[in-house]
Amino acid sequence: MPLVIPIFIPHEGCPHRCIFCDQRRISGQVAPPVDSNGVAETIRVWLARSRPDRRERVQVALYGGSFTGLPVERQRELLAAVQPFRRHGLVQEIRLSTRPDLIDSGRLDLLEEYGVSIVELGAQSCDDRVLRLAGRGHGGAAVEDAARQLRERGFGLGIQLMLGLPGDSFRILRQTVATVVSLRPAFVRLYPVLVVRGSGLERLYHRGGYRPLSLGRAVVLTAYMKKRFDDQGIGVVRMGLQPSPELERAVVAGPYHPAFGELVKARLMLRQARRLLAGVQPSTPVTLVIAERDQSIFRGPRSANLERLRQLGLLDRFVLRADPNQPRQAIAIGG
Repeated sequence: MPLVIPIFIPHEGCPHRCIFCDQRRISGQVAPPVDSNGVAETIRVWLARSRPDRRERVQVALYGGSFTGLPVERQRELLAAVQPFRRHGLVQEIRLSTRPDLIDSGRLDLLEEYGVSIVELGAQSCDDRVLRLAGRGHGGAAVEDAARQLRERGFGLGIQLMLGLPGDSFRILRQTVATVVSLRPAFVRLYPVLVVRGSGLERLYHRGGYRPLSLGRAVVLTAYMKKRFDDQGIGVVRMGLQPSPELERAVVAGPYHPAFGELVKARLMLRQARRLLAGVQPSTPVTLVIAERDQSIFRGPRSANLERLRQLGLLDRFVLRADPNQPRQAIAIGG
């Protein structure tokens, strides 16, 4: 796993204030905008905290905002601050996020000049109506065009998606997932929509014009998305926003949970266990094999998975064995 050094530039470069967004509360970043000295100091601090033998590679990630929407000199300032660390072999990758409608050949030329290797598109959805209601300022075609340009230029492609936006539905979500699969990103991030204080969505929520997903529904939908992407070999690198005290204070409503990703993984493991046990005769002894580090996920939050298996009459039909060689989040039937 790489050592990821986060540099936050909340709201910078964004030509729109999307209905769901307050980046400073989402990121926990309330300090003044970072400058080149701040970038360099952050990298030095993170490198000093980590052991060189424990990091496969080092990646500087410019989070928040829309990087390619910044003035060119501001982009150069931030990227130039990373270059001394690249030249000395201390940083191997630079990753940034931006909007799909802020990708063109000139912008990509600049990113190539400074060695950016991975670009994450804040797509959020591929449906025109959902994007319009969210105030994104672009349609689904911009997502597909930006992804094509990035792939053609050899950049690593990531895509960020949100579920539960105004106007969204399971049918639309399925279409968005299918479109993203066709774009062949290396990875995706999945974020259930939260109503955050100070956002346009908060005002809509208080007027009764928006109903957020329940936590249970958000887990079900995210599990569906993760399964589809997993099946296509597309990595799901994050589910749910990174918890922070600032974010927890800012959430007005919506499916927030500090371990949201663990809830999704637990649901998927329960589904695997049920499917495997359904394919075995009730009288046949079964050993379910999981990775050592997946034992808490298999049990589920507060042992909810075990309780569900008990309710289904399945808990007494197997014994559980942990194997350090078993792939993570996968269950096998052992001998």
